[in-house]
Amino acid sequence: MAASVAAAARRLRRAIRRSPAWQGPSHRPLSSEPAAAQASAVRAAFLNFFRDRHGHRLVPSASVRPRGDPSLLFVNAGMNQFKPIFLGTVNPRSEMAGFRRVANSQKCVRAGGHHNDLEDVGRDLSHHTFFEMLGNWAFGGEYFKEEACSMAWELLTQVYGIPEERLWVSYFDGDPKARLDPDLETRDIWLSLGVPASRVLSFGPQENFWEMGDTGPCGPCAEIHYDLAGGLGAPQLVELWNLVFMQHNREADGSLQPLPQRHVDTGMGLERLVAVLQGKHSTYDTDLFSPLLSAIHQGCRVPPYLGRVGVADEGRTDTAYRVVADHIRTLSICIADGVFPGMSGAPLILRRILRRAVRFSTEILKAPPGFLGSLVPVVVETLGDAYPELQRNSAQIANLVSEDEAAFLASLQRGRRIIDRTLRSLGPSDMFPAEVAWSLSLAGDLGLPLDLVELMLEEKGVQLDSAGLERLAQEEAQHRAQQAEPVQKQGLWLDVHALGELQRRGVPPTDDSSKYDYSLQPNGGYEFGACEAQVLQLYTEDGIAVASVGKGQRCGLLLDKTNFYAEQGGQASDRGYLVRAGQEDVLFPIARAQVCGGFILHEAVAPECLQIGDQVQLHVDKAWRLGCMEKHTAAHLLNWALRQTLGPGTEQQGSHLNPERLRFDVVTQTPLTPEQLRAVENTVQEAVRQDKAVYMEEVALALTAQVPGLRTLDEVYPDPVRVVSVGVPVAHALDPASQAALQTSVELCCGTHLLRTGAVGDLVIIGERQLSKGTTRLLAVTGEQAQQAQELGQSLAQEVKAATERLSQGSRDGVEAHRLSKDIGRLIEAVETSVMPQWQRRELLATLKMLQRRANTAIRKLEMGQAAKKTQELLERHSKEPLIVDTVSAESLSGATPTFTAEAWALAVCSHMGGKAWGSRVVAQGNGSTADLEAALNTARAYALNQL
Repeated sequence: MAASVAAAARRLRRAIRRSPAWQGPSHRPLSSEPAAAQASAVRAAFLNFFRDRHGHRLVPSASVRPRGDPSLLFVNAGMNQFKPIFLGTVNPRSEMAGFRRVANSQKCVRAGGHHNDLEDVGRDLSHHTFFEMLGNWAFGGEYFKEEACSMAWELLTQVYGIPEERLWVSYFDGDPKARLDPDLETRDIWLSLGVPASRVLSFGPQENFWEMGDTGPCGPCAEIHYDLAGGLGAPQLVELWNLVFMQHNREADGSLQPLPQRHVDTGMGLERLVAVLQGKHSTYDTDLFSPLLSAIHQGCRVPPYLGRVGVADEGRTDTAYRVVADHIRTLSICIADGVFPGMSGAPLILRRILRRAVRFSTEILKAPPGFLGSLVPVVVETLGDAYPELQRNSAQIANLVSEDEAAFLASLQRGRRIIDRTLRSLGPSDMFPAEVAWSLSLAGDLGLPLDLVELMLEEKGVQLDSAGLERLAQEEAQHRAQQAEPVQKQGLWLDVHALGELQRRGVPPTDDSSKYDYSLQPNGGYEFGACEAQVLQLYTEDGIAVASVGKGQRCGLLLDKTNFYAEQGGQASDRGYLVRAGQEDVLFPIARAQVCGGFILHEAVAPECLQIGDQVQLHVDKAWRLGCMEKHTAAHLLNWALRQTLGPGTEQQGSHLNPERLRFDVVTQTPLTPEQLRAVENTVQEAVRQDKAVYMEEVALALTAQVPGLRTLDEVYPDPVRVVSVGVPVAHALDPASQAALQTSVELCCGTHLLRTGAVGDLVIIGERQLSKGTTRLLAVTGEQAQQAQELGQSLAQEVKAATERLSQGSRDGVEAHRLSKDIGRLIEAVETSVMPQWQRRELLATLKMLQRRANTAIRKLEMGQAAKKTQELLERHSKEPLIVDTVSAESLSGATPTFTAEAWALAVCSHMGGKAWGSRVVAQGNGSTADLEAALNTARAYALNQL
């Protein structure tokens, strides 16, 4: 008996490994099928079960835009938002620090990055780029394996009514290389719950050991599978639920160490669970997708969806159904969470998703223009109750999708024209130029996917120069690497073990309340007091805890108190120094301070010995701190001014500030006009001139929940939370009846601020660029820098005015006209690169480009007159000769500004004839040989037309 069970288990393991989920439509009836339930009821039953039966706290889904996690493009698992707990870095004052038992339904996107299902969507019946992850968590040992397995089994069999004989389970079989024993505890738990040994399988680390990344918390996992076959033939298993037991930490050297605290992390895909409960073999057949598939059928007038895959899906109609249905869900969810189609990172992935949906809908489903946007209300109808942000933003989502769809279709038309024009210049055996394909691609101007360009060429029987394309891609990657901002070197950090040790020893979090101890003096200056503290722990540069550090050693200091602001909330860290008691002449420079799980770690270089127990005195760099305070208060005023100018729906998406500059990202429907930029500046400057008082106070987080107009970010706030109010006392601002937060700047903020707005001095927006469609990044300066920017702007405006007057007077000869054109060109460069008001930059550039066009027109008229006169002179001088040999002045040629160079033109033609060319921007020559002179002339003509 034991041998037969083992043999069956081996066969089943092989079947699981080689069989993808949801093989395809099957007409075999499901025996003992659970009663069908709507997806919304399935989601609600999960949450109610953990809340009502097992005392879990229900938390909302996090945004799909990762918060403070640059390793992710999108949130791709339910555990992402709880990483600070797993890593031991959670702020002890935050709401999250109190989490013990938690459950939720998390919005997840797997497209781009390590988890990327994009290209698989549509090809089968299971892959999605957006899905919902049902999960329950236990933190800090609240419960572990026995309770987690029992709860999961209870929910599936008793609440959802899935027959026990349809469920198979697995556990971790150990890993001799890592010296990990089999997880027999979990095996015995499954057996005790009544699962027959024949349906309890064991697997190695590839299947049943979960890791967060190359380093960090990890542990064995148990999986629950559902048998689609239901006893009819060989089992067809699909994974339903993964239960992860975090009990180890993967160190940087690859070794495993026990975690100070154990956690449970489980995840179950809603779409797959609903398919099981509704008796469907495909997630696309459930009520999560059927309304969308019906809307596609009605809107495109194509045959109804039949669930076909592979060669059976003639014309790829059903594939297109699945692609469009999946992608419009992803687009709607992402845009509602503030991720818009753009040119890099997650926005670029979203742009590809949208364009993939457009291709399938227009080319296969023959959808009418604007069709994708019409599907947004269907998504809102199916998911809006669970995720209200869809309902709030439905109009914006539909508009963005429709705008991008129209833009992409226009790009397709332009791309086809460029391809046709290029093909007319090629010989029968020529490959399509890589440079043209690159310019058409996502990396170039039109944004067509390269696979679409290849497909369009394939339809015309033309081969693309793939080698040239690869070379261009490498060059682009090198260029981006050179242009990228330097990544700041990771400083000292307290890892999960260091934090666990501090907590084990009962070391309290650092008291940093002294960072708010400063005052405004009668003379307008600020006084920052020193802070007396004691050294609690020292760390070497590689994070090892030590009792002392020596001369010249870079180290980390943990103190019982500090007045240093540690970098958070977009504000740069303080810097300064400390001295030991009795040795005030020996300064220990502090380069930065950072928060590690409620502890403030100071990075310093020790000029002399320092040891645990030393009494020290801390001093912040006053100029640096004051600069940060000015920028942070200015950021609040800027946020308020943007809302005043663009409307109350305007939302901040992030910011970063230091004494030199303020960076502010804002969600906007359209790029700001120069008039709007100027209005925003004027609003801030008026608040500065009024020198309003800035009030700051800590209040209970619950008091801020219902305040109209209160500005918050997508962040976890501590309780109590600090409120910053401009011009209105905090108590009055938080009174819902006062409406004060609608009239002035009131925000939740942990940063340091001025006590009066007048010290900002001035504010000028000096830069603006689109990060993605719907998101604008503003750069601003304050104080003296702002005044200098205004002065430079006025100076350049005077020069532009003078150039306008010169042009209006007209030019008598070509030399003077060329000089004016060059002066205008230099002015354009100066305006583009100078630190000046952005609204003024855009106005001056518009004027200068108009002047340049007029100057070039005047030059052409002068040159045409000169050419006619010169031609007449030559004809008269050589009227009786068979040919003309003479000289032509090159003066006019030196000022011409063609859209392409003579050298490039000659090279394009001569290389076509197997020759070479050389020359300058305006004059070139070359050689080559060809039997078809007309073809060479056609090449020259086509190149010029393409460039022009």
